[in-house]
Amino acid sequence: MRHTEEAAPDAVDARLGARLAALRAEHGWSLGDVAQRSGISRSTLSRAERAEISPTASLLNRLCAVYGRTMSQLLSEVETEPALLVRAADQQVWHDRGAGFVRRSVSPPHRGLRGELVEGRLAPGADLAYDRPPVPGLEQHVWVLEGALALTVQDDEHHLDTGDCLRLRVWGPTRFRCAGDTEVRYALAVVLP
Repeated sequence: MRHTEEAAPDAVDARLGARLAALRAEHGWSLGDVAQRSGISRSTLSRAERAEISPTASLLNRLCAVYGRTMSQLLSEVETEPALLVRAADQQVWHDRGAGFVRRSVSPPHRGLRGELVEGRLAPGADLAYDRPPVPGLEQHVWVLEGALALTVQDDEHHLDTGDCLRLRVWGPTRFRCAGDTEVRYALAVVLP
């Protein structure tokens, strides 16, 4: 989020807001229609579309579910066409500062490919809850690179330490929580059904 009202919108937030507005228009939906489908207030949706706020991971996840996209697909739609070779310096990094979450799109979605690779970082105490998958049946492989992660899939909690990998298909709510005193860093492989 911006700290002052006079600050210009972040470039990614501005492109993301424009894409959200375009998706809504493509479906012929009003703000009220999207609010009803997502459970997000009309005013919050309007502010996100105008880049007056930087959307949270939870908000984007709900909108991705409404529009049938993964978060990486949505974020890739606001960037230029991804190259086959993705240099570290060119990997898009997105911050949800309020939640203590950093998301790096290591291998973003690409036409003709069903998989993508994301690096996630959660600060100590960070707790991200998603009420639904962006795409039902989404295949995920979560590999902890450093630290400890508590990952709840529907009602089952799994504790992952460095080197552990959890493989799953996501049909319901999930929760990612930093389970240690230091940051947790993990790789998330996502494969569309």
